[in-house]
Amino acid sequence: MEIILTPFAWLLKAFYSFCGSYGLALVFFALVVKVVLFPLSLKGKRSMIQMNILQGQMQKLQKQYGKDRQRYNLEVQKLYQKEKINPMGGCLWSFIPLLILMILYPIIREPIHYMMGINDANSLNAIAQAVGWSTHAVDMGWIKEAADTFTNSGYNQLYLASLINADNLSAVQQAVTAAGGAGANVFSINFSLFGLVDLSQVPQLQFWTIAGGFGLFLLPVISAVSGVLFSLISMKTNAINKQSAQAANSGSAKTMLIISPLISLWIGFAMPAALCLYWVANNLLSMIQEFLCSRILKKDYEEAARKQAERERQEKEEEKEERRRKAEERARRIEEEKLNRGKKKKAEKKHEDEEKIPGIVKEYSCVGLRQYARGRAYDPYRYSEDGPTCYPGEAPIFGRKPDKSAPVEEEPAQETPALEAVPQVDASAADTPAAGDGETKE
Repeated sequence: MEIILTPFAWLLKAFYSFCGSYGLALVFFALVVKVVLFPLSLKGKRSMIQMNILQGQMQKLQKQYGKDRQRYNLEVQKLYQKEKINPMGGCLWSFIPLLILMILYPIIREPIHYMMGINDANSLNAIAQAVGWSTHAVDMGWIKEAADTFTNSGYNQLYLASLINADNLSAVQQAVTAAGGAGANVFSINFSLFGLVDLSQVPQLQFWTIAGGFGLFLLPVISAVSGVLFSLISMKTNAINKQSAQAANSGSAKTMLIISPLISLWIGFAMPAALCLYWVANNLLSMIQEFLCSRILKKDYEEAARKQAERERQEKEEEKEERRRKAEERARRIEEEKLNRGKKKKAEKKHEDEEKIPGIVKEYSCVGLRQYARGRAYDPYRYSEDGPTCYPGEAPIFGRKPDKSAPVEEEPAQETPALEAVPQVDASAADTPAAGDGETKE
């Protein structure tokens, strides 16, 4: 922490040496931080614009892979890599001022340590005795009981630094040197802001109980109001598409607009006024930064708005085409149902007409071997050699003859019985009539 905080402490001390006011030093500190971080903020704004432009493609991926979250995340990562976009770049820059505020807090809480380089207990006790810590602490209400020993906790070091002034500075330096510390590094810090507010004190709701309490009371209120104004300006600047506008008008955004000032008020009344002043300066500089970013990124915003309008037009056309396709599909199905009903009616009418004619062989009743046959016509040759049962899988054909081209099994040859010898008769004798016979024998 010392390595991180020391450069910021040097910067704050340098600004104080330049302007001679702790409040102005904090304002200059906030200004330098904004200037240094401005390129990152500009890059974050541009990244946010690019993210808004990709909303259409991400919605398509959502529709296509919405049920498969792993595949959807993979496709979104590929889209980011293709477009060279950092998804965290749009919001990361907004957290940097909070990090700077967290770094600045210990510097403001312990100015003797970070701005004067004195942190040992002996030197701190020497300073406390030289400025009459116990008496002043009881009078200001910082501690409940007088104590000769200084306790380095809470905001005691900040209060102790505020007691060092031009009248006791030399005595404090000598006391620190005698305690073994670097007395030459001790200097008086002017915590007064234009003579109106003591930045070393904590604002109180009962502002009439402390000196300058009304000015201290106003600082947290101004901080909260400036935070709300900055949020409204930022939402209006970033609302380049319907998604951002809807997000700004959503219930969660409106809730944050209420909660943010409450948190700012709580912090403002719980910490020294110096932090409130830095927060006010940071909010005002952020508004100026939003204006500059909107001017610099004007072409980017216009391009994003043009692409948004083009995407909306394409979505409307796709929706119109989808409705037309569904209407055509619905009309086609209705037409098919009508045709099917017509065919069914014709078949039923034909069936009824056939049943009225006696002796007619119905076509469907001739289909004997199929599973969906509803009946069979009488076939006297069904179980004969020429019947349909000899040809499984074929439709029955009445009067069918065996195929001659099919091989025929030869029957075994039977032995022919020997013929008995027949006596030969002379034909001439047979033709000559016998004597005494009046008729001719053949």
